[in-house]
Amino acid sequence: MPTMKLGIKSEAFHRDGQTWLCSSGLPSDVAVEVGDMSFHLHKFPLLSKSGFLEKLIEQLPSEDGSGRVLKLHDIPGGAKAFELVAKFCYDVKIELTSLNIVSLRCAAEYLQMTEDYGEGNLISQTEVFLNEVFGNWTDTVKALETCEEVGAYAEEVHIVSRCIDSLAVKACADPQLFNWPVKGQENAQSPNGTVLWNGISSTTKPQPTGEDWWYEDVSFLRFPLYKLFILSVEAKGLKAENIAASLIHYAKKNIPLINNQSSFNDMNHVGSGATISTNSEVDQRVLLEEIVGLLPSVKGVTTTNFLIGLLRTAMILHASPSCREILEKKIGSQLDQALLVDLLIPNMGYTVETLYDIDCIQRILDHFMYIYHATTASSPCIVEEGQLVGGTDTLTPLTMVASLVDGYLAEVAPDVNLKLPKFHSLAAVIPDYARSMDDGIYHAVDVYLKAHPWLSDSEREQLCRLMNCQKLSLEASTHAAQNERLPLRVIVQVLFFEQLRLRTSISGWFFVSDNLENSQHPSRNLGLPKNDCSRPMESSAQDGEQGGGKDVKERVSELERECVGMKMELEKLVKAKKSWSLLPKKLGFRRKSQPCIPKADDVKEQTPSASAPQNNESGDVGHGVVE
Repeated sequence: MPTMKLGIKSEAFHRDGQTWLCSSGLPSDVAVEVGDMSFHLHKFPLLSKSGFLEKLIEQLPSEDGSGRVLKLHDIPGGAKAFELVAKFCYDVKIELTSLNIVSLRCAAEYLQMTEDYGEGNLISQTEVFLNEVFGNWTDTVKALETCEEVGAYAEEVHIVSRCIDSLAVKACADPQLFNWPVKGQENAQSPNGTVLWNGISSTTKPQPTGEDWWYEDVSFLRFPLYKLFILSVEAKGLKAENIAASLIHYAKKNIPLINNQSSFNDMNHVGSGATISTNSEVDQRVLLEEIVGLLPSVKGVTTTNFLIGLLRTAMILHASPSCREILEKKIGSQLDQALLVDLLIPNMGYTVETLYDIDCIQRILDHFMYIYHATTASSPCIVEEGQLVGGTDTLTPLTMVASLVDGYLAEVAPDVNLKLPKFHSLAAVIPDYARSMDDGIYHAVDVYLKAHPWLSDSEREQLCRLMNCQKLSLEASTHAAQNERLPLRVIVQVLFFEQLRLRTSISGWFFVSDNLENSQHPSRNLGLPKNDCSRPMESSAQDGEQGGGKDVKERVSELERECVGMKMELEKLVKAKKSWSLLPKKLGFRRKSQPCIPKADDVKEQTPSASAPQNNESGDVGHGVVE
């Protein structure tokens, strides 16, 4: 800590209770009262240094005695500051430090201790030392903290602004590039190359300083001063990431409720390692609203987890609606970066209907969709038949939010107080093309149907319209086909699309097999003669045919086995529900493989014989048999 010594005389004052007496041997002719302290001094040393005291002394009664009393109850710094002023007037040794320089500088300004009343007066001496303090980060922070003791006087002499500017310059600069004296440590080097720390030889090199080296120091400032600091570094071009990180650090240190939002169960308990603040809930609410106003508007610099923690705390502290609206919009703008556990915000309203705050998430999601549509308006995503044509990069945040919303719906679905309109409204915000697979929304719908068995058939069908049966995976389709909670129409659609998918897959493999066989025998398509030179090529092509054909046959066999399994499952469902007797015919299933249907002209020409069956043994009419 830098210091500055003034005066040459030894101690000339002694204290007796609440009274300071001068031990010079001469009787005092003036008394100065500052608060509950009384200083018995001599008028000549005072008026020779202070213009203000000179005017007061001139107004005193002319008679001698102890009746001459000067009252300086409003002097900046109080009795401690005036004690140093009195010693300076008597040329007694005093020491200036970063802890007393601000009050002494303001007291000198108040008493008008300018150069007109002597060269090297207190104002000029304190200004010299202030410039030395501003060159050191730690001492500047200490000086800034003491500015609160003198109130507006520090602003009148521009000490606050100079402290803030000094700190902002150091915070914005690279400490390793400009070699700022950070944390009160000044680097020096001895002639033999040994690193010196505050003049002490050491072989240990200083640790590298990160960009967050100043967060902790400024977190001890009162918020009015901290706010001035943040506005100053922002004006000087400090990165938004650093500003947001500093605000997060300050908020967690001074608003304890933010540290308690990790889960709903421990909401009313102080988390381990959290800084316990003595601020009341009113002070914390005001501080939270101020911090929200200082958060950078750049997307992504403030973590979504912290924003949601701020929103939860704002709900607990009953912050203003405008504050909560700002937080909801900030969260909505970067909702794709959120985690599912963060969105499970407990319902803290006076009329609690649901366990979680569904309305809040609805507003956040609506704001995300508004921003998403605004940003993609210039290059919209074109979707045809469920396939994305362009804009995959712009679609990524939406797909992430779609997965997040599906998971959220599955978490809140067991709540019996969750009404169908709210569930449906939240799920319907996500467009169909945002989901590559509908397994997530199917799971959420299934959980809701299980927790709400009293829904009518029309409500169940309305709920099931949220999912696309064509976009269910094989596992989800198998589960849906056996799910008795689903409406019959939905089960039929699931079975139909799964059967259609299997047929398309088998046809695709047959097409690949034919192309592979034709490509390996070009002579078949071109009609080229097979001479001796082509035999080696033909031989290698046959080898390739054997390898590729084997893979195709294995795949076809596998698909046939899956098809047989689907038919068996369908037959079980048909037996369980007799009302589905027409379902196999609608889907084109047959209980037995039938011969090919002959043409009508051929049937007329043929003569009935014993080998031609007249009726279908299975009892089905119109499927492979002509009566």
